[in-house]
Amino acid sequence: MTVINGMKEETLIQRLINGDQTAFELLFRFYYPGLVTFASQIILDRDEAEEIVQDFFVKLWTGRKEIKQSVTLKSYFFTSVKNRALNYLKKEKISEKVRDELREMIETDQLYQPDLFVESELQTRIKTAFEKLPPRTNEVFALSRFKGLSNDQIAEKLNISKRTVETHNSNALKILREELKDYMFLLLLF
Repeated sequence: MTVINGMKEETLIQRLINGDQTAFELLFRFYYPGLVTFASQIILDRDEAEEIVQDFFVKLWTGRKEIKQSVTLKSYFFTSVKNRALNYLKKEKISEKVRDELREMIETDQLYQPDLFVESELQTRIKTAFEKLPPRTNEVFALSRFKGLSNDQIAEKLNISKRTVETHNSNALKILREELKDYMFLLLLF
């Protein structure tokens, strides 16, 4: 079950089918970056990839009544964008051999793993969230969470009190929770 902006994706899908523009916008903002990255991997042109994904979302909105209610649309989104990207290559008269090789690579390789592209968006958000931490807080948090040092070890290494280490870690968690609140469900999966 995917949660987007605090709402179950299943609920957003039902609202989309009923014509709710806010639900459409939430789905768009959640999936758009990953879909563009995915399409770019196939056609090797970011601008055209954005066009393909935007066109897909326009068609999604106009055909929303035909959508079958489900828990997630991720597989449908990535399959549709994959097919549109391959059609673009066909239209651009890319040789049949190259298209066949791409199709095989997409089906057998990491290139066609929708989770990978949603994860890449999450990784970008995590990096941005870490950049918002004050330098000392970031340093203490990294030593604690990534290097596995205890609060006592960090205090000794940085020549600060154990209580200061605890405060930095607490502040870091508070900032990261706020910055990543839309992705909390995904973070639990990793």
